[in-house]
Formats: sequence, C-alpha cells, structure tokens
Amino acid sequence: MPDTIFLPPVASPTTEPLALYIHWPFCVSKCPYCDFNSHVREGIDVDAWRGALLADMAHEAALTGGRPLTSIFFGGGTPSLMPPALVADLIAAADRQWGLAPDSEITLEANPNSVEAARFADLAAAGVNRVSLGLQVLDNDALHFLGRAHDVDEGLAALATAQRVFDRVSFDLIYARPGQSEADWEAELARALGFGTGHLSLYQLTIEPGTRFATLVAQGKLTPADPDHGATLYELTQSMTVAAGIPAYEISNHARPGQESRHNLTYWRYGDYVGIGPGAHGRRTGQATVRHKKPENWMNAVARNGHGAQGEEPLADEDRAREALLMGMRLREGVDLRRIASESGITISQLVDDRAVARLMEIGLMDRQESHIQVTPAGMLLLDAILPEIVTI
Repeated sequence: MPDTIFLPPVASPTTEPLALYIHWPFCVSKCPYCDFNSHVREGIDVDAWRGALLADMAHEAALTGGRPLTSIFFGGGTPSLMPPALVADLIAAADRQWGLAPDSEITLEANPNSVEAARFADLAAAGVNRVSLGLQVLDNDALHFLGRAHDVDEGLAALATAQRVFDRVSFDLIYARPGQSEADWEAELARALGFGTGHLSLYQLTIEPGTRFATLVAQGKLTPADPDHGATLYELTQSMTVAAGIPAYEISNHARPGQESRHNLTYWRYGDYVGIGPGAHGRRTGQATVRHKKPENWMNAVARNGHGAQGEEPLADEDRAREALLMGMRLREGVDLRRIASESGITISQLVDDRAVARLMEIGLMDRQESHIQVTPAGMLLLDAILPEIVTI
C-alpha cells in the first residue's frame, strides 16, 4: 500500500487537551491468546528506535501543537522492556512538543517478572506515575496454559514492588478460562481484591482470530468456556467488585472513585489522541490515523518520510458520531446525545432508535434522562447485542 502524501501541517485552532499513545512492539515471547501488534526480535537497536519515535512524535506535534497533553500511555508489546532512559527521553520530548498538564497521567504496561520489576524505580524516576501489570492469572497451571513467563509468586512480588514505587497501580486478570468453575473464579477474584489496588481490568478469555488458541479451537484441541457460564462469571464479577468499592466504570474496567484510567477515558469519551510507533492508531482534528504495523516497515517509513504513518483519512460526520456512540456506550456513565450531535452535525433523532431504547428501558437494560442514555449493569452483559439495535447511523 503506498504511503499517504501529507500536506504541510496547519496549526489547529483548538486548545482542547490531547492524549498520546506510544507503541513498543517487542515481547520476549508471543502469548497464544494475544492478537496485539507484538513481535519477538533477537536484538533491538535502541538508538535507532529512539530517533524514529522522536521523529514520529515531532510529526504529530506539528499537527496538534498548542494542545496540552493530559496523558501518555506506553503500550505494546511489552513496554517495560524499554530502557528507562528511552522512556525518560520520550516523556521529556512530549513535554517540549506539547507541554504536560500539571496532573498528567503517564502509564506504562509491564510484565510482572523480576527482571522488569527491577526497572520500576528507574521508570518512576523517568516520569511514569501509573503502571498496568499483566498478572493475568493467580494460578500457576493457568499461567502455563496462557503462555506466561512468570509464576504467581514472581507476579505478586512485582505487584508489591509496583505498589511501593508508583502512585497508581492497575493489574489485569483473565477469567472464563476453560475448566474454570464459579468457585475457582470467586476465590481468585477475592484474592485479587485483597491487594488493594485502585484499578482492575477484568477480561473474559476471548479466542481471537489468528492466534494460537484459535488454531487449537479449530483443531478441536481446546474448548472455550460456555457463554452462559461466562455470563454467570461476569455477574459474579460485578457483584464482588461493587461490594469491594471498586465498581465497573467500563464494561471490563473497575476503579475506586478517582482512580479511573484517564487515558482510556479519552478513548471512550471520544476525545482526541495521537498514536506513534508501529501499528498505532490516532483520532485527531477529525482525522483517523494509522501507522505501519510491522516494526521494520514502520522504521523504513520514518527514514523515508520523517514519520511512520501509513494512512490519514478524514472521518465523515456519520463515522465520528457512530464511533462516539460505540465507544461511549461501553462506559457506565453512558453518553450525552446532545454533545455528539453538536460535534458531528448529526441530529439526535438520527443517532439512536428511540423505540429500541424505550423497549430496552422497559426490561431494565437501558436508562435515559432527556438526551443522556446509558446501558445498565444488567445490559452490559448484552452490550454487543444492544448496540446494533439502538445505533441507527
């Protein structure tokens, strides 16, 4: 696919805040359930990657200058494999290019093993103030099944280190695994809630196309959890987290008040964000951007063009309105249809099917107050079915 030809940057008239996503695509190994843009490489030229990421960042800053950054998110891949000095350089460059808001949230995803935990203090010194740990499971057999490189003791030691070092800590757990009973998940989640973090990401195991697990399912060697059993575990998850004071604010994310991920809220509330690094996506000033996915292709594009963008397309009003609805309805707070109508130019009556919303309200799956609509906790379990019914654009 040929590269998009970019016109000279035009200064944005807006001063709305902005979020920055930085993708580090490398992992030690590829997990069998993972469909993220992650790659295993023998060696990495850190200096070359520093230069390329800084160039990609400068390109985006030229298009969005004057807008303060409210958050930076280092995702991957495994960004905790990045040298802390490189993380520090990227944070400092972002501050120079845009300016960091005083309370900026700077998150880094990390694997919970001893080698990476040893870098936590240096990453905090570099400016990271929030870490998201991929614990995934609190059972050694299940960790082996998921292809994880750490064991439970090592993961919990990394969690303890993170809680000492960083202001804010989140970790991920995967449930609805094959053979996992309701009692198994109840005990595992109760243990997780006892660690006292302000944020948890709790995901049901999904068999993604192109993964090793998808191959095993196709070969009849792996049987996913029954959907009804997954629904039971989801309901158990909601009741336990609410009781623990860490309710869901998004379909799979739970937080104590004030501990929500500000960066991810930018996505879900359909704010502007820029993405740099291989495969990174962005939404800014009405444009959808995407970077070359393969690390080598991205590096070549930066060397050739001064940035790693593969494409940049204007979003039609209907597309922006639809994306805002689909993202916002994942949130417990729901969406304000007046805001989406104002920003997209699409009338409220064109955004949603009022009769479908009314039907769902009658059976307790949605709430509506004038122009504000939201899916109830009971409805979140059926979100994939609800969205096509109500979204009409």
